[in-house]
Amino acid sequence: MSDQAGNRAPYARIAAHYTELIASGKLEPGSLLPSIKNLAQEWKVSTATAEKALRKLRTEGLVRGIHGIGTEVLDHPAPMSSGAQRQDRGRHSGSSWGSGERSDSHQATMVSAPADVARVLDIEPGSDVIRRRRVYRDRHGIVAHSTSWIPARYAELIPELVESERLTGGTSLQLIAKATGRPITHRIDTASARQLTPGDAELLELDSTNPPAEPVVVMTAKFVDSESNVVEYGVDLGGPGRTWRTESEVTQ
Repeated sequence: MSDQAGNRAPYARIAAHYTELIASGKLEPGSLLPSIKNLAQEWKVSTATAEKALRKLRTEGLVRGIHGIGTEVLDHPAPMSSGAQRQDRGRHSGSSWGSGERSDSHQATMVSAPADVARVLDIEPGSDVIRRRRVYRDRHGIVAHSTSWIPARYAELIPELVESERLTGGTSLQLIAKATGRPITHRIDTASARQLTPGDAELLELDSTNPPAEPVVVMTAKFVDSESNVVEYGVDLGGPGRTWRTESEVTQ
């Protein structure tokens, strides 16, 4: 168990355990979770804590309570993560993957910066820029297509940024911070939705002649270091039917 998991409240640890089992497919749709009494005994917690863990799973839409039967696992695509959430995950675990996710189709190349990317990175349009792409998937299919745009100057410090392989030794942001000695101190996130374009359909491996009717979620994240340099601009395009969810504690 990670330090992060160890610092969670008992109900949250129980919920996180079953979230992982559900997301990975080890608990299939229709499966029943242990009863409140059995959960309390297995995890050595009170029945109130066990009930709170199940309530959290219900709130997140992962399970439903069926009177007289128990708590049943539901079947639906998991929400996508924002760039900031993936950064947080990478900082704590060294991986940007969510529960039950994997990534593939890693591509990296030096390209001419599109105007919108150049504006965010504060470079001239058409300047060289590193473009890194990968696809996040779970058992339902594509969670998100993710593109990272990184100023070309970092390729000299970290050559692997332009290699079409999954990075090792940390995320791109961690590698840049280590190479420059400047920590990432700020991030700016946006969330929006748009109708699927032919370009989106290609990235999400969809048939552009028969695209889904619902809009797709687009998340962006701009990361800035301690000297106000923009070091990365991330754009995540959600798969069909994916939503974005964030969670925080509310204190009274």
